Amino acid sequence: MPWFTSVVRTSDIFDLLRDGRPRTRAQLAETTGLARSTVAARVEVLMKLGLIAPYGDARSTGGRPPSLFALNPSVRVVAAVDVGATHAVVVLCDLSGAVLAETRSALDIALGPDAVLGWVTTTIAELLVQAKRPEADLAAIGIGLPGPVEHSTGRPINPPIMPGWDRYDVPGHVQRTYPVPVLIDNDVNIMALGEQQTHLRDVEDLVFIKVATGIGAGIISGAALQRGAQGTAGDLGHVRVVRGEGVICRCGNEGCLEAVAAGPALAARLRAAGHEVSSTQDVVDLVRSGDVAAIQEIRQAGRDIGEVVATMVNLINPSVVVIGGRLADSGEHLLAGIREVVYRRSLPLATESLRIVSSRAGAEAGVLGAASMAITHVLSPEAIEAASAAV
Repeated sequence: MPWFTSVVRTSDIFDLLRDGRPRTRAQLAETTGLARSTVAARVEVLMKLGLIAPYGDARSTGGRPPSLFALNPSVRVVAAVDVGATHAVVVLCDLSGAVLAETRSALDIALGPDAVLGWVTTTIAELLVQAKRPEADLAAIGIGLPGPVEHSTGRPINPPIMPGWDRYDVPGHVQRTYPVPVLIDNDVNIMALGEQQTHLRDVEDLVFIKVATGIGAGIISGAALQRGAQGTAGDLGHVRVVRGEGVICRCGNEGCLEAVAAGPALAARLRAAGHEVSSTQDVVDLVRSGDVAAIQEIRQAGRDIGEVVATMVNLINPSVVVIGGRLADSGEHLLAGIREVVYRRSLPLATESLRIVSSRAGAEAGVLGAASMAITHVLSPEAIEAASAAV
């Protein structure tokens, strides 16, 4: 029985070759159930687009060896951008996600969209030159921002640490320089994508939790990123927790998780206890140095976060919870607090095979996720069909 039961499009043939494993026309015909002439026509279109290329020769059973074809990842490039509160990373990748060039810089998001996006577009130009790629090779740009993003428009919505960015047309600004698709998402969503694509490809249900200046979650369920109706799914930082009673959050509400368990809250309590700390990194450094008060703070922050994560585990039943962000660099103390509460308060069936682990992608998770978002768009069936129609 053929693998396909309906009309096979050019994008369906490409999807078979996207894994990078070379195949012959005969193998493609056998898999799809299509006539070899039909497969040959679709392969020819993909060759003209440059998306696939000949790959050596297959072993012959007599006569001329059959040609092998595979994904040609070098045909186009994408730019991936991870903008944080005080830093930015830009990389240039081919269509397999391999990094061709990279730049990191200290950059204050509070400088506003003109300054930040001006730096982004200039840096992309520099990376294209560095990688010896013409601007015409740029197929798409993926950008992660440290605030709520309306995914359908790419506009930040009331971002608390991004003055001047509210409802700013980020894609439109970038497209004035580069007339290509520009995809925008919040930083924790792209971190979830980056972690899954690089280290958890076989996991279809995971939650990535970023614990730093703020606290948020990227949710992947059924192998798809879940953004919610307006793109605000996973906003754990403003869920009310027991220990937050009477504590005012920067959002204006009382009792938010972020107000008691994020980096600034921990730093403030340690300062009040006489420690010289001014940032989240200072808190991490104290924990690593073995300071007992800092270890107690980070462990309690883990318990507070675990209170919210336990509810999330019961609701969406992930198989892996990944903890990332600056505070995750403090090591096992944060994870121990989270595990303590999650395993105590979640349903036994939900935690039977649950793993709660530190991020392996680390600081690279965001920019790798932005690259994955851009590549997925470029190689989507809709994009392939549109390009095929033009050919």
